Amino acid sequence: MILHICSRDEWDAAEEEGALVPASLDEVGFVHCSDFGTLSIPANAVFAGRQDLVLLVIDPAALDAPVRWEAGVPPHPSGIWFPHVYGPVNTGAVVAAMEFLPSAEGGFQLPKELAEL
Repeated sequence: MILHICSRDEWDAAEEEGALVPASLDEVGFVHCSDFGTLSIPANAVFAGRQDLVLLVIDPAALDAPVRWEAGVPPHPSGIWFPHVYGPVNTGAVVAAMEFLPSAEGGFQLPKELAEL
């Protein structure tokens, strides 16, 4: 499974349209995703303090678009690679959508229910 963070409004629109088409698809040509071990990196760097987020759990085998594992944008200093989806994320590939809130200290971490998988 791979993970994608988006706003509640973006996910609501995607459910109506049948696909998530974030701005990054036009900007860099792909949808930024993470795996269970790297989720906190973009969550804390990009979404700090946000209270309107949804975490999507995506089955890459069910995507209509290809997934490529590549260096982050910009490349992470540790050389960590991330999954990038090269097209819209069809909602049929989303196996779970859960509220994604920061801790009381303001940081994000992998939700407990996913950490136990």
